[in-house]
Amino acid sequence: GVPMPTQPAAVPAAARAAPTATSLEDVHLDELLRIVVQRNASDLHLTVGLSPVIRLDGALRALTQYAPLEPNILRRLVYDILNDQHIERFERTLELDTSYSMPNNEARFRLNVFRTKGNVAAAFRLISSRIPTIRELGLPLVLEELTRKPRGLVIVTGPTGAGKTTTQAAMIHQINCERSVHIITIEDPIEYLHLHRMSIVNQRELGQDTLAFDNALRAALREDPDVILVGEMRDLETMRLAATAAETGHLVITTLHTSTASQTVDRIVDVFPPGQQEQIRIQIANTLVAILAQQLLPRANAPGRVAAMEVLIANAAVRNLIREAKAHQITSVLQTSTEEGMESMDQALARLYRMGYITYESAVEQSVNPEELKKLMHGGV
Repeated sequence: GVPMPTQPAAVPAAARAAPTATSLEDVHLDELLRIVVQRNASDLHLTVGLSPVIRLDGALRALTQYAPLEPNILRRLVYDILNDQHIERFERTLELDTSYSMPNNEARFRLNVFRTKGNVAAAFRLISSRIPTIRELGLPLVLEELTRKPRGLVIVTGPTGAGKTTTQAAMIHQINCERSVHIITIEDPIEYLHLHRMSIVNQRELGQDTLAFDNALRAALREDPDVILVGEMRDLETMRLAATAAETGHLVITTLHTSTASQTVDRIVDVFPPGQQEQIRIQIANTLVAILAQQLLPRANAPGRVAAMEVLIANAAVRNLIREAKAHQITSVLQTSTEEGMESMDQALARLYRMGYITYESAVEQSVNPEELKKLMHGGV
């Protein structure tokens, strides 16, 4: 019979290693990561049986100058850059999320090590060493004003990969460039490295500098901070502490995986047992500064992606709706308060479409209310 191809079907013939391919036996991982940086790729994937693969402008490309990876070679490549605690944690939990800096701070990567069919595999994501500004990201300028607030809760929401971390980093960078304050961040893992500019910035990484978000947040309140960034509100205790920190005079910037402003309030309240919901609702009504719901869409006129953002500013009307458990009515406040810097997701999509940044199709696809969006696109407000 015909011999079965050993190559997985998903990888095109072009991805098969060249006959003259270099073995990775004596290669250090930095050599592969350097290719990611030089070619301006976003990711590197290491999988047994394939040459290393990079992601360039969204498409996967195999580095066929290298031989396909053997299990022991791949394991060594990855283990070479991990410390003993990382290796121990990976072997115990079979997953590891961490970050890696190349020598001389050449570049920094977020990496995830995992197992597939009994072998080690890894994915590396290049983290930009330059922190983009709010203006460079094309985000609403009201975000600059939010960074000047002395206290309160700012929640950035959106699905995984929507650019929440980058938005948060841009906000911290803005504060760092114009205010002399103490900023504490609690992240998993640390992606953007902030230098001390006008502010002191202490960044703490989960697993390396602290064991849990809630422990770190509890400790942060005794570390004389002005601004606290909490990478993600994952549980009731972290939410409770974030609300308390905002109430006691700190600016707290954090994220949730919700897609609209009204959903965000309900999601937080629903985490608490019925007897505590009233209290957390009042706390959020009193401390909320803004909810920024974000998504990334492909650019219509150039490579790359553009952020669409729903901006909810907590004014008196919004605070009342939260207090009275009518968060579902927040959307109508959003649509009628544009002069205060607010914008619904559909208004943001319509504006990006009218400016030629995104296509009609991708705007409709990401819309909350497609009928409403179509009206807005054809010359609405």
